[in-house]
Amino acid sequence: MTTTTTTVAAATPAAIPKASFDWKPVWLLLAVMALAFPAIGSASSWLTLTVAGLAMGFIVFIIASGLTLVFGLMDVLNFGHGVFIALGAFMATTVMGGMAAFADQGGWQALAAVFCAMLAAMVVAGALGLAFERVIVRPVYGLHLKQILITMGGMIVGEEIIKVIWGPLQIAMPLPESLRGAYLIGDAAIEKYRLLASFIGACVFALLVWTLSRTKVGLLIRAGVQDREMV
Repeated sequence: MTTTTTTVAAATPAAIPKASFDWKPVWLLLAVMALAFPAIGSASSWLTLTVAGLAMGFIVFIIASGLTLVFGLMDVLNFGHGVFIALGAFMATTVMGGMAAFADQGGWQALAAVFCAMLAAMVVAGALGLAFERVIVRPVYGLHLKQILITMGGMIVGEEIIKVIWGPLQIAMPLPESLRGAYLIGDAAIEKYRLLASFIGACVFALLVWTLSRTKVGLLIRAGVQDREMV
């Protein structure tokens, strides 16, 4: 009886330790929003600026989350991280430009064009990032000074490649018709594309928190950040 019980207990997978969520940044954000309201004075201006700030903050968060995981888990100082974001952005602009007629039809066609551009950006940035890690970064694991120098060199090369392909001037991404303009809430104007950016950023944030705290992959990442050699 004891042997059977022990065997069943051993066969049952152990529960994944859950990470406690740090609420301090959330409370800090809410406090800043509350303090900004009397400073701005106008409720409509406060709402417009708050949504715009949240959209920009979520965009920065998506960029920074990758850099944080790479440094925390892999112990790599990748100063060329931003160039992959830029390459993805230019690729998304190219895809959106090619699908402009389709996107301008509005409705689900516009959202389909946006998500196709996002998918192309992720695939290109991911493929280039993988090649960059395998060929350039992997030989200098554990050597922070060489990592800084070699990734900065990669950043410069990546910037020049962007100029060769897309030119040195800024390119504005054409928004589909359904994402142009703003929603009016009283006197406040909330731009549609900022709402979409905030929604996508919130989804990425929720998915990242869930992955890191509730899955085995997240457990390995958290353990690797604490003690990579032991993992």
